[in-house]
Amino acid sequence: MFTPVELTDHPSVFIMGLAPMAVKEDFRGVGVGSKLVTAGIEACEKLGAGAIVVLGHANYYPKFGFNPASRFNLSCEYEVPDEAFMALELMPGYLSSKSGVVKYHEAFASV
Repeated sequence: MFTPVELTDHPSVFIMGLAPMAVKEDFRGVGVGSKLVTAGIEACEKLGAGAIVVLGHANYYPKFGFNPASRFNLSCEYEVPDEAFMALELMPGYLSSKSGVVKYHEAFASV
């Protein structure tokens, strides 16, 4: 699931957040998760999002092009390791002049 997120210093940007994802154990290792992430990225591109952020496994999401969000001067509203909060520019340079704290919908506070 992808949802819009807010960037504190740039409220008009269009950034999507990839929500926590899991694949049932019986179906892991066959590409289900990769297909879901890829389809979601493509859908975000079609919607016109400039970037996507994810809070997840540092060894998994880089294969889709995600890098530590700190490289884009973005931080997460939650206290998390730097390598676990990542960003992907869908439009080259979209995040180059932006910075701030990424805020998720309040529903994610209990996840």
